[in-house]
Amino acid sequence: MEKYEAPIEDMNFVLTQLLNFESYLKSVNNNQITTDSVKMIIEEASKFATEELDSINHIGDQEGIKLENGIVRMPETFVKAYKKFVKNGWFSIIGENEYGGQNLPLSVIAIINEIWQSANISFASNNMLTQGAIELLESHGNEKQKIEYLPNLISGEWSGTMNLTEPHAGSDLSSIKTKAIKKDNKYYIKGTKIYITHGDQDMSDNIIHLVLAKLDGAPKGVKGISLFLVPKYFINQSGAKSKNDIKVVSIEKKLGHHASPTCVLSFGDNDGAMGELIGEPNQGLKAMFTMMNNARLSVGVQGLAISERAYQKALYFSKERKQGSSLDKNISGTVEIIKHPDVKRMLMEMRAQIEAMRGLTITTGNFIDKYKNSPNSSEGKDNLFISNFLTPIVKAWCTDQSIYITSLGVQIHGGMGFIEDTGAAQYYRDARILPIYEGTNGIQALDLLRRKLFQENGQTYIKVLKKLEKTANLALRENNKEINEIGNLLLNCVDTLKNTSLWLIKKYKENPLQAASGATPYLNMFGWALGGWIMVDSAVKAQGIIKKDNNSKFAKEKINTSLFYCNTYLPFAISLENTIKKSYYPLENFA
Repeated sequence: MEKYEAPIEDMNFVLTQLLNFESYLKSVNNNQITTDSVKMIIEEASKFATEELDSINHIGDQEGIKLENGIVRMPETFVKAYKKFVKNGWFSIIGENEYGGQNLPLSVIAIINEIWQSANISFASNNMLTQGAIELLESHGNEKQKIEYLPNLISGEWSGTMNLTEPHAGSDLSSIKTKAIKKDNKYYIKGTKIYITHGDQDMSDNIIHLVLAKLDGAPKGVKGISLFLVPKYFINQSGAKSKNDIKVVSIEKKLGHHASPTCVLSFGDNDGAMGELIGEPNQGLKAMFTMMNNARLSVGVQGLAISERAYQKALYFSKERKQGSSLDKNISGTVEIIKHPDVKRMLMEMRAQIEAMRGLTITTGNFIDKYKNSPNSSEGKDNLFISNFLTPIVKAWCTDQSIYITSLGVQIHGGMGFIEDTGAAQYYRDARILPIYEGTNGIQALDLLRRKLFQENGQTYIKVLKKLEKTANLALRENNKEINEIGNLLLNCVDTLKNTSLWLIKKYKENPLQAASGATPYLNMFGWALGGWIMVDSAVKAQGIIKKDNNSKFAKEKINTSLFYCNTYLPFAISLENTIKKSYYPLENFA
């Protein structure tokens, strides 16, 4: 069976060519990070993923997890890999230097996270949530909490979780019932949370639960939600552990992610689970959104990652599997299935979308990096608003496409893909949760329509479209007819997006329900267009490489993939305008 190999060349292309990463590093005066050091980190991450994580992915899927005496038992191979992961310092890529972190840019972290998620998504989900917990505490924790918890979270000795959902509430956080009782200057949590990813496991020494709850007398709805830090264990100065009042009620049986424990947790069956307030009372949702926004971008990366893994498996299979004869009369005998045009088409669909997704996720991370480096400047604020606008699109579009791409992976395997032995089906099963994670994709579409489209009085989306327009015009200046053509396609897409956005803004003010009927196709239109932006820019930058090195195989392949993406999907994006504008009438009449 083939092994996962990180697409390092394409990752470096995005950093060095699309983002001009070296120039970015100079602008922030970061002497500790260079393009060479980042490349080395990515290469080492790839080795670890191939040797330690990919090799146990199928084992974890088959063995699953067990709940024994109130403790979730992970596959033994996962526990061993986790210890190596911590020992090698891979958790510490995120986090401030003073607490033991390497403080790498988010654009680089997105790349490394893709590697972990491609190799073993069940294992890497733990890391993803811990990263969110670190960022939340850095932003909203007090100094004592930072000193006490961040070093252990950043090292990976402790892990973090996010506890929002309750059995009766689903995504509606306004109706949560978990209570926080204040007594003797301490807080005691009582309530039940469901769907808690890595809510319990025996890999890390402690688990730090970040829990939404309501204090007595709090305002109704989301304005009355507070955030609490609730550790699984309390550890005294001598290192002795005492268990908090948290119980694992059950673990979910799921379609995929069999080695990622999804738990029902009961807080405070006895005296109450002791916790600490994070930030101000009744401001918990604001703080939690720091973690949720991190997670939404990370889930978009998961969609990219699982797609890349499915593509690699399908590509390997297509080169090995022989079936049928070629339509080329000059070729006799049975041929590898990659020689058949329709199999090539499916592989190219997978590859083109993956490369667009990769460019978009890393670029979104770079906008966040630029904001963090100059939060008070006008340019910094622009980057914040643009990253806010892109995040729901990255989360929803990348995860929706992961379902299609992993399904293509099964299709290329034919009947063998439907059989678990090949492993292709696992990626399809594992991908299916991603459009549901961290707010379903319908919620992301509503967020884009109701909030992000109106951000800065409707100026943010215009700033985004200007970036697309600028890239399209660069393509028109190239002495290459095919690149000129995709530049024109992108310009046409920008015009359609402008018209559609204006229509939606007007329609939402008149009739929000009617506008919401087009929210999901609108998000998809923007997703396909942003992918086109990445791929047109990629073609232009690859053409620049060819001018210096006419033998660059990578650059020629990049242009070829970009042409396929733009000619296939930008016309589709344009076609969604009619769907967006005409959906509301039949939906209103749907029983």
